[in-house]
Amino acid sequence: MLEIDVQTNPPFDTLVDAALIERAAAAALRAEGVQGAIELSVLVTDDAELHELNRTYRGIDAPTDVLSFGDDVADSAQPTFVRPPDTPRYLGDLAISYERVTAQAAEYGHSPARELAYLTVHGVLHLLGYDHERGEADAAAMRAREEAVMLQLGLTR
Repeated sequence: MLEIDVQTNPPFDTLVDAALIERAAAAALRAEGVQGAIELSVLVTDDAELHELNRTYRGIDAPTDVLSFGDDVADSAQPTFVRPPDTPRYLGDLAISYERVTAQAAEYGHSPARELAYLTVHGVLHLLGYDHERGEADAAAMRAREEAVMLQLGLTR
């Protein structure tokens, strides 16, 4: 069971396909063999909010397309988020800039729907431990997983 709370800030609320975000997240989790009940929150907002989140939480004073906030020590003896028994595993939160979605879709020559799904998959993979910033091998592994999931969704380049 996958519980996804998708929140979209104006003026994007009529433009964002929440069902697509849910399908993309579910496909990424299936592709990685994640089982059991999962809880995930997704915020779709603007560059200004992503810029502020990026500055606050990563120390990077610039807008970005997607940010992932997870329980980095979920497998440790003392996870960051303590959950009652028999509740879904809290995977984390994603924040996506819809302004970046449309700009990058135009830049790469594909639809905003494909870009939105791609950023969702990218963010979920970060929550699962993938990190393209650790080096070329990690970046290549993450890219291969992203493209495999996008193929499953029928949203190839």
